[in-house]
Parts: sequence; C-alpha cells; structure tokens
Amino acid sequence: MGEMIKNRSEILFLYDIKDANPNGDPLDENKPRIDEENGINMVTDVRLKRTIRDYLMNFKNEQIFVKEITDEEGHIQDAKLRAKDFLKGVDELENMDFNKQKNVIKEKILGECIDVRLFGATIPLDLKIKEKSKVKSVTGSITLTGPVQFRIGRSLHKVELKHIKGTGAFASKEGATQKTFREEDILPYSLIAFYGIINENAAQHTNLSEEDVKFLLDGLWNGTKNLISRSKVGQMPRLLLKVNYKEKNYHIGDLDRLVTIKDLENLNQEGIRDISEIVLDASQLVETLNKNEDKIESVDMKIDDRVKIEGLGELRIKQNSIPF
Repeated sequence: MGEMIKNRSEILFLYDIKDANPNGDPLDENKPRIDEENGINMVTDVRLKRTIRDYLMNFKNEQIFVKEITDEEGHIQDAKLRAKDFLKGVDELENMDFNKQKNVIKEKILGECIDVRLFGATIPLDLKIKEKSKVKSVTGSITLTGPVQFRIGRSLHKVELKHIKGTGAFASKEGATQKTFREEDILPYSLIAFYGIINENAAQHTNLSEEDVKFLLDGLWNGTKNLISRSKVGQMPRLLLKVNYKEKNYHIGDLDRLVTIKDLENLNQEGIRDISEIVLDASQLVETLNKNEDKIESVDMKIDDRVKIEGLGELRIKQNSIPF
C-alpha cells in the first residue's frame, strides 16, 4: 500500500467553470448555489469529493465504497447492503460473531476502497449472527474519520446567474406539434477556491498512504478536467498547491483567503468571463508561508499555463512540481 502519511499538509485548489452549473441546489430548483448576502458562488465539499471518486473509479480503476449500485430489478443498494459486499467469499462466516464480521468488513474496506482511506465513512451494519442454533439480526456501525477534509468552496468574485430557456428534441405529448421546453440556470463564469487539510493523526486510522495522496491530487486536477457532463463541461483546474509540514500537529489554515483577484474592487466582478481577464495575487499567501518556513518541509505546486499570478516568485521554501 506504500508509505503511511506521517506529517500534516494543506491543500489550496482553484478551478473555474464557464456557462455551466458547478453545483446545483436540489432544494432550490437545482440552481447554482449563491450566497445571497454577497453574491459569491458556493460549491459543497460533497461535490468535490464526488468528482474525485468518479475519476478514481472510472479512469484509475480504483475501488470506491460510496457509489451507486443497482440490482437486477433496478433497486439502488443501500449502505448496509454495500457493507455486506465485503463479506462475500469469507471463510467460516457462519461461525463469526458480530465483532469479527465487523472487523472483517472494516479491514477489507480500508484495504480496497481508496475513498474511505481518504475521506472516511460512517457505515451502518445489519449482520446475521448465529446464536444457539438460531440466526438473528444485529445492527451497529463502523465510524472512520476521514483524514482529508475540504471546506465549502467559494468563488473569488461575485457571480452572475443566468436563466436560459430552450426547446427539447421531442414533442410535448403524443400527437402534439410543439416540442417540449426546457429551462436551466447557469453561471457565465466562476473561479472557485477550495481549502483542504490532510490530518496525519486521522490518517493512521484509515491507513492513508503517500500513494493515496498522489491519487487525490490527480483526482482534483484531472478529475475536474474530465468531469464532462452537460452541466459540468467547461470546468478547468487552474492552481493546485500542497503545503507539506515538518512540525507535528501544526498548520497555517485559511490558505484560500490568502489568494485574491488583483484590483477586484475596480473590476465588474459579475462581468468576468475568462481567466485571461484577471490576475491572481498570491503575495499574502507567499508572505505567510515564508513566515512559517521553519515549520514547512516543501510546497508542491501546479499552475495552468493560462493563469497570470503575481507574488509566487518570492517564495523561499523548496518547491516541487506536481507531475500530471
């Protein structure tokens, strides 16, 4: 499985989206999530984790625990049934008590499912136990705190919501001469920043390895780029930064607050339509990192060629390129 995570690290990830919906709110007609107080676009950590999971499963052939599985009748598998998948083929299962079955499930999931090693999981259990020649159901759960956690992502600028109407390809009903109408809400542009942390203490409980973290970074960058659905096409990764600490139990925090759009107050924020129209200012981030250089081992970084960013040249800490 590779070397286990020993030290803490932080992640800053920026990506943008054009003429699409980065994260619809099912409680609000699937409109893009916008903070009504300040006009900032929000994207949940659940959406970002889904992007990573889908990429690792579909492009890297990694086993994923949290995924939609349907049976022959079209019924979607629940978490209890998903957990039982990891008891299949286990020898002498009928002679195992609840705790032994629970441990088998836990160890197999951690050994096989990269998303649980990364993000943790709460796994409900409903297991059949043989007791005094009778079989009974015993319930419980497995709780694994994920070492990788992300905050809700937020755009670095105010966004504009556009409501679009169009026609479908089919008739509105049998015998009708008019096609169906469709409506949707999109954002012409949004540059979104996510902040994440990798906790070395929680990593010991999920067996998170350095190799797993490489997959995580790959999933962030290339998963975002390859999220090609009608509502998500147009997403592009722009900046990925990972700060690796050498001091135990220490991190700076709030890295996403330290990169801004230069001269934002003088721009028509809702009118931004492309990454080429703005310059990022990383001077505050670099100043903060340099102040903490005695606690930082290195900084891993990848920047899209179209991004204009000021301040990074002043970084005194060892820098590594993230190879994709």
